[in-house]
Amino acid sequence: VQLQASGGGLVQAGGSLRLSCAASGRTFSSYAMGWFRQAPGKEREFVAAISWSGGSTYYADSVKGRFTISRDNAKNTVYLQMNSLKPEDTAVYYCAADGHVATIHLEYDYWGQGTLVTVSS
Repeated sequence: VQLQASGGGLVQAGGSLRLSCAASGRTFSSYAMGWFRQAPGKEREFVAAISWSGGSTYYADSVKGRFTISRDNAKNTVYLQMNSLKPEDTAVYYCAADGHVATIHLEYDYWGQGTLVTVSS
């Protein structure tokens, strides 16, 4: 599966952005999807994940209550709605796909190219 992330940009603290990740292929609905982020000089970290059906979602503590992951299997797309953004949310955001839901980036087989989110104070 090939993934294409989009929706990043520059936003002021307290603002919102919605990231999208479009997948190619007819088997999108069989994959769990995850969002990860990597800030300059830091390790890639887990943000959110969603099961293949959308019935189960998982969040990092740092984004819980502010970010929402969702998917539309008819459109082969997963979303990350980000509200109440903080400067520490600044990072390149990556979407990823795997056969099983995971919170560790090493467990994901397929990755998008990343989209930059910059939150100004």
